[in-house]
Amino acid sequence: MASTGTGPQINGILNIVVQQDATEIRMGCDRTPQLFQGGVKKRFVMPQTSGEMLRGLLGELLDGGVEAALKGGAESVLDHQIPSGEVFKARFKGRESEEGFDVVFSRVVEAPRAATPEEPAAASAGFAASSAEPAAAQVGAPIAPAIPSPPLSPRSWRSPQVSPELASLLGRAVMSRASDLHLGADELPTVRIDGRLQPMIDQPQVDTLRLLEPCMVPWVVEALDAGQSADLTLKVPSLGRFRVNIYRSSAGLTAAVRLLSEAARSLESLELPMDLAPLARLPHGLVIVTGPTGSGKSTTLAALAQESLMSRGGLLISIEDPIEYQIRALGRGGLVRQREKGRHVKDFATGLRDALREDPDVILVGEMREPETIMMALTAAETGHLVLTSLHSRSAPSAIERILDACPPERHGQVRAQLADSLQAIVAQRLLPRQMGRGRVAALEVLRVNHNVASLIREGRTPQLISAMQAGRAEGMVTLERALADRVNCGEVRLEDARAVVNDLADFEGHLDRAPAPRLP
Repeated sequence: MASTGTGPQINGILNIVVQQDATEIRMGCDRTPQLFQGGVKKRFVMPQTSGEMLRGLLGELLDGGVEAALKGGAESVLDHQIPSGEVFKARFKGRESEEGFDVVFSRVVEAPRAATPEEPAAASAGFAASSAEPAAAQVGAPIAPAIPSPPLSPRSWRSPQVSPELASLLGRAVMSRASDLHLGADELPTVRIDGRLQPMIDQPQVDTLRLLEPCMVPWVVEALDAGQSADLTLKVPSLGRFRVNIYRSSAGLTAAVRLLSEAARSLESLELPMDLAPLARLPHGLVIVTGPTGSGKSTTLAALAQESLMSRGGLLISIEDPIEYQIRALGRGGLVRQREKGRHVKDFATGLRDALREDPDVILVGEMREPETIMMALTAAETGHLVLTSLHSRSAPSAIERILDACPPERHGQVRAQLADSLQAIVAQRLLPRQMGRGRVAALEVLRVNHNVASLIREGRTPQLISAMQAGRAEGMVTLERALADRVNCGEVRLEDARAVVNDLADFEGHLDRAPAPRLP
């Protein structure tokens, strides 16, 4: 039998075999893949492949004839050509004493490499031991990425694809100016436009399993089987880029799709009520953009990073999950190194630890979540770097409490001291529908760290930060209530929309019909 094509996911692994100039890879159900060059085992780090995972990798290669042979414990051989033109001979062998099967892919070359005297029969022997571990690491030997996540996912082996049905829905979402698209099994697709959910009533219910099938690469399936969600980015020609979160729920296989711009937007284009450019020009320290989900944190964060590169140049290193905006080195000859969690780096904390050895000027951390990430971000800010990051919290003072709650109680004193020394500003953001016209506008709560604010943070008196913001208007500080009242006073936001998100209604109403707050100096 013979096989050609681009379909099976195993092609990505076979490309690694070619790139490492190997001659053979041996795989099996519940066994650790092994790589050989002329009978000599090469350095190759890849976890055991379960039967389900191996079948997913092989895909269409396991046709009816091969499956029938495997069930009978027989051997089946076929030729398989990968897109690069390399041809492999795939030898499938069923197991007689246990369930599962083994497969050996051998490169078909014009001048095969001779086996070494020490191991003359290794090239065709298959698995000598059912769970043999890879040989000890060789200095300078290449390492293949692992299939599941954690620690790393093979996102470079096979990129998630977009089905024609999903592309059609994304096109409709783009045309309707939606910010998000929600998909659930046997439900109408639903878009979020100007902050409000609207079902696509003229669209039939969707089969999410079929709709998302091209996205279900091995690491996505592995995450779902582990009870986790999977984040990935998709790029569709003529439509743009999309961030997709796939998860399981009572509605079956479900997805939330965020529509993204191709490149980071400028601060000016965001039409923010305050000029945040001075924050991007800070020489060092920690700047946090916070707010609820869907408030535009990532957009503002990317714009700050872009502004920093334009105004000061230097090297920007980002750690994101996933990469959402393409940040470009414009202006003063800067450099950009964007790293994606699970694809380029194990996790946020590891990426931050690496970044400190990579000569950065600005570090962008997609989100501070775990205690180790928070501590590393604080350390980076203390050691002369500008660290831009986001956090999920409703206000600037609650961001301080959120950071402390994420850390062990015995370290709260140290974290307060580090925040007091390194924190430069917290920007809490909300998006509200425009009163006139389409789209949304942002309201910003801004906390700048001066001597008084630093003392309050160090001494644990965070409830008094609201008073500090009210007293710091001349320094560019503003509370959320004042920011919302400014938007209402200017006729940009409806009163009822603003009231729906305020924390202190009395303070908000006290600012109505007053002059707008001063801009950030």
